[in-house]
Amino acid sequence: MTRWQPNSLEQKRIEKLEALKEAGINPYPLRIERTHTTAEAVAEFESAEAALADSDEKPAVQATITGRVISIRDKGKLIFSHIEDGHGRLQLFIRRDSVGEESHQVFKKMIDLGDFVQASGEIFRTRMGEVSINVSEWKILSKALSPLPVAKESEVDGEMVRHSAFTDVEERYRQRYADLAVNREVRDQFWARAKVVKAIRNYLDDLGFLEVETPVLQPIYGGAAAKPFVTHHNQLKQDLYLRISFELYLKKLIAGGIERVYEIGRDFRNEGVSFKHNPEFTQVEFYAAYWDYNDVMKATEEMVAAACMAVNGTLQIEFDGKEVDLTPPWPRVTMRDAIKQFSGIDYMEHRTADSLAQAMGSENAGGQAWGKLIDDLFGEFVEPKLIQPTFITQYPREISPFAKMIPEDSSHVERFEGFIAGMELCNAFTELNDPLDQEQRFLDMQEMYQSDDDESNPIDHDYLRAMRYGMPPNGGFGMGIDRLTMLLTNKTTIREVLLFPHLRDK
Repeated sequence: MTRWQPNSLEQKRIEKLEALKEAGINPYPLRIERTHTTAEAVAEFESAEAALADSDEKPAVQATITGRVISIRDKGKLIFSHIEDGHGRLQLFIRRDSVGEESHQVFKKMIDLGDFVQASGEIFRTRMGEVSINVSEWKILSKALSPLPVAKESEVDGEMVRHSAFTDVEERYRQRYADLAVNREVRDQFWARAKVVKAIRNYLDDLGFLEVETPVLQPIYGGAAAKPFVTHHNQLKQDLYLRISFELYLKKLIAGGIERVYEIGRDFRNEGVSFKHNPEFTQVEFYAAYWDYNDVMKATEEMVAAACMAVNGTLQIEFDGKEVDLTPPWPRVTMRDAIKQFSGIDYMEHRTADSLAQAMGSENAGGQAWGKLIDDLFGEFVEPKLIQPTFITQYPREISPFAKMIPEDSSHVERFEGFIAGMELCNAFTELNDPLDQEQRFLDMQEMYQSDDDESNPIDHDYLRAMRYGMPPNGGFGMGIDRLTMLLTNKTTIREVLLFPHLRDK
């Protein structure tokens, strides 16, 4: 293993580190003090200032704050410095007469941008109107040995505009810690993501759902059309799969008598990476006894609207330059009607895979199943056109192994997917609860798809046994948290809403 080789800038910081130690100063002390965040200090001062507005008396607010040094201006006997914590920033006034010659010189000569410090003093407002702290004492909390990329400011049309130091977007993702440190808007992005998750959790909890955790390592994967990651348990001498869905485990709980259940967690799919796909992603799935997919549609509208309000305070948002209105109710359109509208092809007039392939203007050289061709047709002609929130309903039975058939149409099932801004957001069913029908669907899929096809699902005999004990009618739902966060924060790539997205090796 090779040791870190510091560059010239880092070497200078190491020299300052050693100088601090030689001066008897611990650059990484064990204890810190903080009475206020920067935001709390400013708020308390402004409140006291307002209370004394009609008098000559000045506020007397003392505070000890901590944060990262983000600017230093040396004016001789006075040093101006800004520090930033997780709540805001505050200016430090470090006067030689206030802190003493030695302390003043230590800050002047040994503190760099990126270092963490603690500062105590009285809060006041400068002649320029900026709330600041008149430092009476300070100490270093952490010496930064590598300089952060420094953001630059320039004047545009008379206003100061801050430019990120990162010009390489991929490097931002690889060094997310540095990205967060220098770009407050990135930190705000992940606070917004947390609001999305909290709003979803609150919505489901208020409806009486129970939040649970199901296995990530599974002996049989299922519940979605995806290729799993495979691992091996040495002690048990057993191959296991990282889950691609929570579905079958959650529905086992429905069979066990938990009438409303949900999980928010990570799924893993061994598939391509794109602007809307990452090998691991966060998903919410819920199942409700005695609901059908109409009940689930209503809940979906309300839940997404609640998340949007939590983040934006409005249901009218912009995504990728498009105006989107999330106000319920959302339109419902059958898959057949949507494909016919945008492609001109009525797939029910082409009931074999070869016939449908010819109507699409291609040969079915890959031997794809009829339902899979319909899905391809939808993806090419319809999905990009669905900008406003839309529920596409009534999917072909072949590509929906866990949904109930429409009584008057055995070729279609009660399934819907929600689309917004040309992107699939969620997937839901009136869940199949007939164990014999479910077993036959598993068998049909094995015959329909090649053994190595990513769309096939292995037969889960334990799930079938749970169904045979009796499963109430229920509606089920799954939605990617990452895509919803993209939508609600106007980010056009999933990497912007993941703290540590998967990237190719350099």
